[in-house]
Amino acid sequence: MSVAVEPFRLDRFELPPELEATEPPELALGRRDAVRMMVSVGTRPPRHSIARDLAHWLAPGDLVVVNTSATIPAAVDATLADGSPVVVHLSTELPTGLHLVEVRCPAGAGTTSPDLEDLTGATLRLAGGGAVHLLGRMPGSIRLWVATLELAEPLLDHLDRHGRPIRYRYVPADWPLEAYTNSFAREPGSAEMPSAGRALTADVVTDLVANGVVVAPIVLHTGVASLEAHERPYPERYRIPPATARLVNATRAEGSLVVAVGTTVVRALETVADERGTVHPGSGWTELVVTPERGTRVVDGLLTGWHEPEASHLQLLEAVAGRRALELAYAEALTSGYHWHEFGDVHLLLPERHDPVVRNPHGVA
Repeated sequence: MSVAVEPFRLDRFELPPELEATEPPELALGRRDAVRMMVSVGTRPPRHSIARDLAHWLAPGDLVVVNTSATIPAAVDATLADGSPVVVHLSTELPTGLHLVEVRCPAGAGTTSPDLEDLTGATLRLAGGGAVHLLGRMPGSIRLWVATLELAEPLLDHLDRHGRPIRYRYVPADWPLEAYTNSFAREPGSAEMPSAGRALTADVVTDLVANGVVVAPIVLHTGVASLEAHERPYPERYRIPPATARLVNATRAEGSLVVAVGTTVVRALETVADERGTVHPGSGWTELVVTPERGTRVVDGLLTGWHEPEASHLQLLEAVAGRRALELAYAEALTSGYHWHEFGDVHLLLPERHDPVVRNPHGVA
């Protein structure tokens, strides 16, 4: 008698707690780029490698685009008017000079959970002085507040003195800001690390260049994306340099791949791409939500982390790679014990037309 096996559902899988990465992988593996990297080429069976070998899955002339935004220590202790302790996550500066913030309650062992009470009009007193005035909820969000800041010094200076990196319940210990900073990060501004780039060490970037793969920068300052509420992306500040726009357009004209390192890069590049797939330099705040229905105009491939079901990031991944490729990859990742979140493993998604001749010196193809 055969037993019916329920097909894998990308939007309904449950992530086992043992697959949550709880500490920087270099503690156990010796280096950041030793994390596992699954490689999906269209809907072919996924293959296994490590991040150190990224260059060997790409071809000369391909373009890898990285986000050089640096993580800031965006979590600050504060108190409500009645003296109750809270933690404020300073998320995103808005075009008007206002800010998006998240208020969280201590939940034991140094972790926090969202404070979903109605705090409209509340003033939070920050550690080190200063205040956050909550004006109202961000439209469409149950946890983010539009706020004004009252500080005696520039925000980044205040955070350097009194803030710490944002962390969630699956990371039981505090880690220094360096653990949340990519090797190529240059411009402070991200509330949370653009973590897909964490495995791109100087050695990986050197290998890319030595193999004829071009590397180009953009900037997109990420906001908070806590696990407790699966909300649509909100405005984030970006900048696409003219040189990067020219490289993207030249790469596409030659038929080579444009590979984004992280969903932040996809969002930024697709924001400045016109309907013909031409990228224009620019800067500002993007509200673009990349969905399977919209698709992508310029991004061919993506290096990303592993995202939980219902996350808006999964929609973006599906826009790049298609649903079938994701179903195959996520089922394999769960079976093979890949690790999730910012300290976890990575996933390289490449189009069906790509046919890599892979030399995989450090991993298993």
